[in-house]
Amino acid sequence: MGVNKFKEFLDKSKDLLNDKSASELQHKKGKLTARERLKYLLDDGSFTELDAFAELQSNELEAKKKAGDGVITGYGTISKRAVYVYAQDFSFMGGSMGEMHNRKIAHIMELALKTGCPCIGLLDSGGARIQEGIAALDSGGKIFQLNTISSGIVPQISAILGPCAGIAVYSPALTDFIFMVKKTGYMFITGPDVIKTVTGEVIDFERLGGAMSHSEKSGVANFVAENEKECLDMIKILLSYLPQNNLESPPYRASDSPTRETKRLEAIVPDDSKKTYNIKDVIDEVFDRKSFFEVHAGFANNAVVGFARLNGNVIGIVANQPKVLAGCLDINSSDKISRFVRFCDCFNIPLINIVDVTGYLPGTEQEHYGIIRHGAKVLYSYSEATVPKISLVLRKAYGGAYIALVSKDMGFDKVVAWPTAEIAVMGAEQAVSIINKDEIGKNPKAKPELAEKYAEKYLNPYVAAKLGKVDMIIEPRNTRIALIKCLEMLISKREKRPAKKHGNMPL
Repeated sequence: MGVNKFKEFLDKSKDLLNDKSASELQHKKGKLTARERLKYLLDDGSFTELDAFAELQSNELEAKKKAGDGVITGYGTISKRAVYVYAQDFSFMGGSMGEMHNRKIAHIMELALKTGCPCIGLLDSGGARIQEGIAALDSGGKIFQLNTISSGIVPQISAILGPCAGIAVYSPALTDFIFMVKKTGYMFITGPDVIKTVTGEVIDFERLGGAMSHSEKSGVANFVAENEKECLDMIKILLSYLPQNNLESPPYRASDSPTRETKRLEAIVPDDSKKTYNIKDVIDEVFDRKSFFEVHAGFANNAVVGFARLNGNVIGIVANQPKVLAGCLDINSSDKISRFVRFCDCFNIPLINIVDVTGYLPGTEQEHYGIIRHGAKVLYSYSEATVPKISLVLRKAYGGAYIALVSKDMGFDKVVAWPTAEIAVMGAEQAVSIINKDEIGKNPKAKPELAEKYAEKYLNPYVAAKLGKVDMIIEPRNTRIALIKCLEMLISKREKRPAKKHGNMPL
């Protein structure tokens, strides 16, 4: 009897794989089926399916029952590294999240946590299965709890490949990274129809919760892909920078010379601190060739964050972007930086700051929307981080932003500066406007000379070096070599903090 049942299941599985109507519907939308997604993401022949027989329990939905309950779960490998995965099947009840559907996902997450493997979710769901009522909601809560418990222990990755609505959006929001596909991936708590009913506002899916809205405006999405295969390829690239879990080191991959000089930097970065340049050109010149993988590329562009390699070692980069808002820190960039720093600290990824910043962005809107609270997140995340922390000052490091991104008393292990670096409370012109207010009031023409004297006396990096606040002053051409030496010295760093349940971050 058992053998017959199994054969019956295999026959049904073949039918599902060959269900042309379901696959054609997905393909017409520019989407792959759940099994096609898993096949493309994982190494050939590596996928093992779990809980394949699970089906919904409600007697009222007897006619809807189907093995798997709308989600395929299991484990496999990506570049021969073990991962746990689940892929929602939109062809079954719109990928809706019922009790068994949710319990299958929770089971995979528990296994990922126990075995110390990354967990990847391929989402394509209309949200909670209304017909199952509170059972669907409660089992969703188990997923959220496991997302939270797993946070900082194993990498968690979500790919939004179709609609992701209602309770379905909260699990991705609790994971480390969210990928979205243009024109097919959507995230929202309530859809356009509900919004129109409640508020009268008319908006389409794309503008409400599309990939560009969440990557550029809300900051919910970390990565955007043109299509599903590009999205799945990007997940593979991201995993190449990450360890399996919080007890392992990131994967090493030698790809560039440790003695290569960075001769182009003097041409990239203008001596005049008022002139702009693209910080990504600096990153490309300093770190291993073609190794930079940017995170949150469309959000808060006054800051640039991402992964790269330095002499084969994975590092996290936080850099100011002078092209946007003169590289100032604001509310959104503060959130972007602090989130990235905390992830790197969770997974033993050293941090290197590339600093050219005038301070926190002034303005009534910034103050009223909480720049103090958001800016404090940057201070908190760096102070909390115990991984190696290196800061490179190119031109400007002023005020509170200097403390957040450079200060040795904040816990930075090594501070490196170019001879052109200016480290002070504020720029020379602003400083003399306060210090020499009366003198300038009587003779405005004296301001440039006073500013020049102030800069010579206080802004050069040698003043900070005399006080032990800068460890090394280097020529731009030696930047890569110097950073490699700093990283080699710090790579084995271990730092303990007082035991506590957890801190109270200014969220």
